[in-house]
Amino acid sequence: MGNKSRGLNAGKRLKERRKKGRWHYSPYIKRILRLKERSDPLEGASQAKGLVLEKVQLEAKQPNSAMRKCVRVQLIKNGRQVTAFCPGDGATKLIDEHDEVIIECIGGAMGKSKGDIPGVRWQVIKVNDQSLDALLKGRIEKARK
Repeated sequence: MGNKSRGLNAGKRLKERRKKGRWHYSPYIKRILRLKERSDPLEGASQAKGLVLEKVQLEAKQPNSAMRKCVRVQLIKNGRQVTAFCPGDGATKLIDEHDEVIIECIGGAMGKSKGDIPGVRWQVIKVNDQSLDALLKGRIEKARK
């Protein structure tokens, strides 16, 4: 019996119904309209290069009361400005204004901020093409640009 008992256009109607139903599912909407790529300053890339404009300190969310060390970075690829976190003890001392840095996603849920740093979605991984981790551990000296 199968398909004949439901009518000739049963499969077609089901397909149309699914097509309409998908628009009630937010991940589908985000994917089809490419909303993340349009709003994402890195434009879908995992890392991006930028120039340091200034060093800033952001206050951590409650219940913490620390001042998180961050930098304002202007991306080279599209000129957008983002705030990037500087991980590690004394990392901001190694980063100066007008340095070239590479930033990547900080790894929060669904591309959002992580931990107690409000609105910061990126972190610095390289300064003047040298690993920030290696600079902090004293393995290499900072290069002059």
